[in-house]
Amino acid sequence: MRILVLGGGGREHAICYVISKSSKLEKLFCIPGNGGISEIAQTFPDISLNSFEKIADFCKENNINFVIPGPEEPLVKGIKDYLEKEGIKVFGPDKLCAQIEGSKAFAKEVMAKAGVPTAKFEIFDDSSKAKAYVEKMGAPIVVKADGLCAGKGVFVCDTKEEAIKAIEKIMEEKIFGESGNKVVIEEKLVGEEASYIVITDGYTFKALPTSQDHKRLLDNDEGPNTGGMGAYSPAPLITPELRTKIEQKVIAPIIKTLEKEGHPYLGFLYAGLMIVNNEPYVLEFNCRLGDPEAQAILPRIDNDFLELVELTIEGKLAEVNLKEKDGAAVCVVMASKGYPGKYEKGKKIEGLDKVSQMSDVIVFHAGTKKVGDEFYTNGGRVLGVTALDKDIPSAIEKAYKAVSLINFEGAHYRKDIGKKAFKYLKT
Repeated sequence: MRILVLGGGGREHAICYVISKSSKLEKLFCIPGNGGISEIAQTFPDISLNSFEKIADFCKENNINFVIPGPEEPLVKGIKDYLEKEGIKVFGPDKLCAQIEGSKAFAKEVMAKAGVPTAKFEIFDDSSKAKAYVEKMGAPIVVKADGLCAGKGVFVCDTKEEAIKAIEKIMEEKIFGESGNKVVIEEKLVGEEASYIVITDGYTFKALPTSQDHKRLLDNDEGPNTGGMGAYSPAPLITPELRTKIEQKVIAPIIKTLEKEGHPYLGFLYAGLMIVNNEPYVLEFNCRLGDPEAQAILPRIDNDFLELVELTIEGKLAEVNLKEKDGAAVCVVMASKGYPGKYEKGKKIEGLDKVSQMSDVIVFHAGTKKVGDEFYTNGGRVLGVTALDKDIPSAIEKAYKAVSLINFEGAHYRKDIGKKAFKYLKT
């Protein structure tokens, strides 16, 4: 098979990596790709993910069997609808289903229809009404911009004043542009966050290995939010009992509701959860794999990944026995100095050759560029160093040993990835 992956981050490198292992693969392409991806797929840095027409032409010229979009933006903009009109198969949800991430108001409305547990909420398209609601409800309270904001559109406000400022920034100052035309205001839930990701053909779903992300920049969950500084899998927080609750109360009702509406959801469905007194509540849905969760999850799947995607597209997911490898995976993100704010590019990366000698360690490239035989930094999150071992403590040790061998000017990473799991592990 001839496959095109869309995207150029660590998640897309992880997708390309597991596809490259498939016996069914003939040729792998990636638009735009990155330095690391270029070693296992043909990359096209000059084609934009927003150029649906160019992507369609590319697929026809290269006889692509199907396309796997990595990031949310092309899905929310309707790339599946566009390419499928051109006769090209896509592994991902259509434009309506992708609004589960593209519009927080849409997601809340679908949850309400499906009876999915979530924080109490109201939706506003008028800032004065939103402010009046905050005055009435008090704080702590959460204010969310409706549309895509690159992970920056959620304000957890401890005071009414903070909430009113957030409304003004989103709806009046338009710091997120059109994404701030509406806001969702909801109660603040207190508990432990977890990610639960499934693959679905719109009727059946299979849960991927569990994982937990580390959003904050600094150790002990301090500092600003980022796209994610590391992840580990499995997440011992999610017990078999909790898995059953998540699947019965969250995943199954959402998939059934969208199917009833005539839009079966195909692809990855990611539930961002808050676990409160061992009960799952949905904070948000994403219409794609998490990043960096993908770098910890995908290497732990013991199926031919390409075959898994093919059977899902064909509506045959029920036939699949999704197998999880024993042991654990830990991914530590190495970021550029200044991330998640302004950062420099073009710093030479050294030590990757040493890490390549280690067994069960994979370095996923996120923001890199290859010039000749050398790699240089080209983004905020630069590398995701993933180690597999018999358990989480062993995988942590191996991941940090690999990280210590890699160097680039200004490299920053957290020193406590995976430690959250310790309170749930049996000693």
